[in-house]
Amino acid sequence: MASNPPGQRRMQILQALAEMLEQPKGDKITTAALARKLEFSEAALYRHFASKAQMFEGLIEFIESSVFGLINQIAERQSDGLAQARDIVGMLLNFASQNPGMTRVLIGEALVNEDERLQLRMNQFYDRVELALKQALRLAVSEGQAHEAEVQARAGMLASFVIGRWHRYAKSGFKNNPAQDAPLQIALLLA
Repeated sequence: MASNPPGQRRMQILQALAEMLEQPKGDKITTAALARKLEFSEAALYRHFASKAQMFEGLIEFIESSVFGLINQIAERQSDGLAQARDIVGMLLNFASQNPGMTRVLIGEALVNEDERLQLRMNQFYDRVELALKQALRLAVSEGQAHEAEVQARAGMLASFVIGRWHRYAKSGFKNNPAQDAPLQIALLLA
């Protein structure tokens, strides 16, 4: 019997968890249901993760590394501050549409009744996203495209817009693409 490369089983578990989160009216995910989906024992899950909270932490790590890696790429390739902010918001909306299960983590729905530190970590994620938007808008200020007094409010409005779109997407059963009609609304928020 060939052994799995290190980390492959962990990735299988996280992928299965993300798939289970894609169920629009998904029930609370249990380790028993996750083990059944993977066709192995709960004990096998716990050989790779000490708890279900650690499994959710794995999903949050994926979200953070993906989103902030993409934000860094946007900042490197886009020198225009308003364009950076626009591209960050668009990327966040597209990330959700490409990862519906992760959207339930992003809005905290999947974390209800889980370890409190998971929601605290997502709150830190939101703060970092808002900070990235502020940095882009401060660049726009230095380019004469915006006023310093607007940075805080605009970054907050853009972050709220994204979170609202994520909620709407999840509540629609992942049917209403969060990026649909977004360019016009983003342009209005940046005007």
